[in-house]
Amino acid sequence: MNRPGIAAFFSSGASSVAPRVDALFWSLVLASAVVVAVLVLLNLTFLIRYRRGSPARRGPLEVSTWKFEATWIGLTTVGFLGFFFWGARVYLDMERVPADAYSINVVGRQWMWDIRHPNGRREFDELHVPLGRDVRLLLSSEDVIHSFFAPEFRVKQDAVPGKTVSVWFKPTREGVYPLYCTQYCGTKHSQMTGRIVVMSPDAYAAWLTCGPTPRIAERGRELFTKYSCSGCHDQPSQIHAPPLLNVYGSMVPLQDGTFVYAGDEYLRDSILLPTKQVVAGYQPIMPSFQGVVSESDLLDLIAYLKSLPTAASAAPQPSPAAP
Repeated sequence: MNRPGIAAFFSSGASSVAPRVDALFWSLVLASAVVVAVLVLLNLTFLIRYRRGSPARRGPLEVSTWKFEATWIGLTTVGFLGFFFWGARVYLDMERVPADAYSINVVGRQWMWDIRHPNGRREFDELHVPLGRDVRLLLSSEDVIHSFFAPEFRVKQDAVPGKTVSVWFKPTREGVYPLYCTQYCGTKHSQMTGRIVVMSPDAYAAWLTCGPTPRIAERGRELFTKYSCSGCHDQPSQIHAPPLLNVYGSMVPLQDGTFVYAGDEYLRDSILLPTKQVVAGYQPIMPSFQGVVSESDLLDLIAYLKSLPTAASAAPQPSPAAP
């Protein structure tokens, strides 16, 4: 559990992308070692051959050097471009989140990982995931920059305050694996560790339902009233504000004539940055709640908004027990 992260590269990995990352990593190490060995060998050869007092000929070269130079430049260019495109392909595949990925919210704060599963179950510094299922982590931070690092899964992603970013992986082996924060985040940064528990789909489904599952949508409704959101968005209201029914999962028209998909990111921006995307027919009069609403409250508010009748109600969250 407490072994250094570099040791993970000497293991077989525990995610579907690990073999590809390892192949690229060790190929780069091997190629670098070959280049270093060639340069060291050439340097030693010249040092010995042309040492002081040796009879080696030192006159002008009788052959054109451009052929050697062109060969060296051509081979190294092709080699490094090959590594570039290889690495770019692996990176882009890691950035493309599968459409049916199982989403889990992860909030970083000094000095713990606050993890929320779709049914409301909450855990700290421990992440349970189902085996063989694409898992999407929605990362955010409540205070400073943190960095979610799971070495056996070859996953590392910064969690930035005021922003939600995604990272995904597909566990391929059951077990318990270490979790670290790799961005200095304060005096107890070294203690911000945790573990990832990979379970069979049936075991995960049983674990998900056996613990406390707070009704986050109901709490979100309470916060909706606490922060006076209902005074403008509930009907009837004297303030001209966009209605929230049938919003999530729809295409929302904006003042500039464009449309935006009303997903989780849109709901988040509408609360924290209300002037970023103003709905057509409405004035930008809503105040920003950035720095007012905590990350935990924000997740509950979004859960409540998603629980309202929506255009995407026909697309339920994928079952955690699916293989």
